[in-house]
Amino acid sequence: QFATRVVSCRAAELRPEGGGEPVRGFQVVLEDTILFPEGGGQPDDRGLIGDVPVLRVTRRGPEAVHFVPAALEPGAEVLLSLDWERRFDHMQQHSGQHLITAIAEQMFGFKTTSWELGRQRGLIELDTPSMTAEQVKALEMSVNEKIRDRVPVTVRELAADDPEIEKVRSRGLPDDHVGPVRVVDIKGIDSNMCCGTHVSNLSDLQVIKLLGVEKGKKNKTNLIFLVGNRVLKSIEQSHSTEKALTSLLKNGPGEHVEAVRKLQSSVKLLQKNNLNLLRDIAVLIARDFKSKPAPRQLFVLHRKEGDSEFMNIIANEIGTEETLLFLTVGDEKEAGLFLLAGPVEAVENLGPRVAELLGGKGAGKRDRFQGKAAKMSRRGEVQALLQEFISHRSPEV
Repeated sequence: QFATRVVSCRAAELRPEGGGEPVRGFQVVLEDTILFPEGGGQPDDRGLIGDVPVLRVTRRGPEAVHFVPAALEPGAEVLLSLDWERRFDHMQQHSGQHLITAIAEQMFGFKTTSWELGRQRGLIELDTPSMTAEQVKALEMSVNEKIRDRVPVTVRELAADDPEIEKVRSRGLPDDHVGPVRVVDIKGIDSNMCCGTHVSNLSDLQVIKLLGVEKGKKNKTNLIFLVGNRVLKSIEQSHSTEKALTSLLKNGPGEHVEAVRKLQSSVKLLQKNNLNLLRDIAVLIARDFKSKPAPRQLFVLHRKEGDSEFMNIIANEIGTEETLLFLTVGDEKEAGLFLLAGPVEAVENLGPRVAELLGGKGAGKRDRFQGKAAKMSRRGEVQALLQEFISHRSPEV
């Protein structure tokens, strides 16, 4: 906690991180703050000003701007409280990133070009087109050795013209930077120009787990990592998943993969048999319709099970030169698929209107118009439209 004073408060809007409608509130500037404003790859802190929650902290020049949902009186003394769990997580991930970056460059010459502190995992972009599994393993072993060595992490400030800055790793200062330059040192390992929050000793990181790499931007590799409490949470989640799978699959964790492979194989076989049966049913439905002495001009069919191929087989078997076909598959109360097939003129005329009635979207080419339907319950209205068209040979309803 930290006692301070409100300098200014003005109405503003905040756009949520996940998108959506802007939130109305206020931008508050304090005499000083213990809440970190987003920057340098690190997200912002959260906390309270009095009992008012801080929803976002950003930097405006030398000032930290706190977005809050309620107005605060300029000049008022306030108690600022920090969300320590969020802060410590960011400290662990950020210091872990510095350590991984430094050791990756020392061991393999891989420079870090950017990094991202995500909500669930961190990502370091390395200036290399690839990284082997052996290199990842060796890097993980090395950074965890440094954690066990309990190496101190310190912060110092240098004047902007201090020649010592030339020895410090940096991706450059912000254009609006003024005043001293902040440097974070991991003793004997790394000196890095940085504005972020960090632990005071590598032992506070507890452990680092490198989850592997993925292809990044051109000639870059993304290294995925977890530090400290995130590793513990990941293990807890994995153990819960393992327990659930053990219960479902009725075997031990070591047999889970093989059991799932067998299930996948069985499902593929069942799907194949199901498709063959659907094709046979489609042919039989079509033949039954064609066997009637006086085929009708309109054929309507709905079936819960089926797919586009099922509907198209029926259309192929019946033929679309003289008969207008309206076929649907899917749950009566949910979304599904539809096919309108028949004489070209009728399909081109009625296709878009059928899609509109069904609350869906579709596309057509000559004698077929098909797509997705959101309102399967309106099939009766479509059938009435088609019957009206056939009766009068007019698109008017």
